[in-house]
Amino acid sequence: MSEINVTPLVDVLLVLLVIFIVAAPIMASRLALELPQSSPAAMASDTGVAARVSIGLDAAGQAFWDDQPVDGEQLAQRLADAARRDPATEVQLRADTAVPYGRVVQVIGLAQAAGLTRIGFVADPAALTPSAPAR
Repeated sequence: MSEINVTPLVDVLLVLLVIFIVAAPIMASRLALELPQSSPAAMASDTGVAARVSIGLDAAGQAFWDDQPVDGEQLAQRLADAARRDPATEVQLRADTAVPYGRVVQVIGLAQAAGLTRIGFVADPAALTPSAPAR
């Protein structure tokens, strides 16, 4: 036989194409935030809280509920629904470093008004540099 069999090559390329088609929307839907950094010692371990909600604030102050954009009314309604389901629900707040402090306080106020008191702040772990003071 003097011809090259390209069938296995085509099969491998089609499998790779399917993998990229499936993986591309997953990678593109992630909300890119520049989170503040904290020392690894200050990071808490898993506390065993069953119910969690994730709220993100991008640099423009836009709120995201599990990476889906929401306005103020939708955010308040979803927080109230979460509080009705389980008052011990933990709110995990991820805010970009460029977000004004007032916007973060507004979101905390919405969560507290809905009856959610467990609020955690998500940060990127970073090692302390010698020039940074340890707290």
